[in-house]
Amino acid sequence: DYYIDLQFYHRRLKCLVIIDLKIGEFEAGFKGQMELYLRYLEKHEHVEGENNPIGLILCTGKNEEHIELMRLDESNIRVAEYLTILPPKKLLKEKLHKAVEIARNKIIQKSNE
Repeated sequence: DYYIDLQFYHRRLKCLVIIDLKIGEFEAGFKGQMELYLRYLEKHEHVEGENNPIGLILCTGKNEEHIELMRLDESNIRVAEYLTILPPKKLLKEKLHKAVEIARNKIIQKSNE
């Protein structure tokens, strides 16, 4: 049996976004399973005016060369990693402060335009 783990609708992209949660490293077979889900949604759930669905495979690790060789960048499939252990508090603080700084700069740029 095949089950989609999570399904959302992205209003700005005007498409369904499905997420497949995996335990462990990315494997080539995950691509085929995601393609099956995407083709099913295109055939049975697609509504006029929507874009094709996007699939996101979340796993604990990925090999960039495998992703490149499978040409996932040419499809509606993306692979992302999730953390199984939180990084040190100091690193999280640094990243948060950097994200806030980037957001502030974007706001300032928009207000100057």
